[in-house]
Amino acid sequence: MTGTPDPGAPEVEPEETGPLRRCIVERESLPKERMIRFVLGPGREVVPDLAGKLPGRGMWLSARGDVLERALSRGAFMRAARGPVTLPSDLRARIEDGLRARVRDLLGLARRAGQAVSGWQAGREWLQAGRAGLLVQAVDGSPAERARFGGRNLPVVTPLTAAELGVVFGRDHAVHVVVAPGRLADAIRVEADRLAGFAGTPPDNS
Repeated sequence: MTGTPDPGAPEVEPEETGPLRRCIVERESLPKERMIRFVLGPGREVVPDLAGKLPGRGMWLSARGDVLERALSRGAFMRAARGPVTLPSDLRARIEDGLRARVRDLLGLARRAGQAVSGWQAGREWLQAGRAGLLVQAVDGSPAERARFGGRNLPVVTPLTAAELGVVFGRDHAVHVVVAPGRLADAIRVEADRLAGFAGTPPDNS
């Protein structure tokens, strides 16, 4: 899969320096946490580098599905890579699956560290005790139940299904997860927000 380069755009991208990166489609500089990095793998295949640690010159996109589609149709990766590239037909699915996995892994770390609980009763106790920094709710949970749970002054994200959240916490399903303030809560929110940009499920509040 290849695209047609846009002749009106700059030919090369700046080096990766500083806290901001420039989107190869929108030409806007944003914090890295709001973007997705890509590198060239073997055979010049475009590979999403969700952790931002793979070697090679990075190509950055705003973390939105519509921006990726424009990049594919306009040949933005070819232009940024300064030559032909191979574009996987399931690139968007790879990104979404990878971001979901990152959310699951971070929630698992938070659970094992005693920084996250699931379920109505435990979650409400944390809310009432002021121990909550982030509320993670199932995307397929009942909107009325999610609203009744409370915590509306907290950041709320809905990155996973009830079944996916349940797996993390050793249950059949989980609708409500409360995460303590700190680095893990911040990291979960970053990944959930990036996923929302591709999956079309924006956070309930910001």
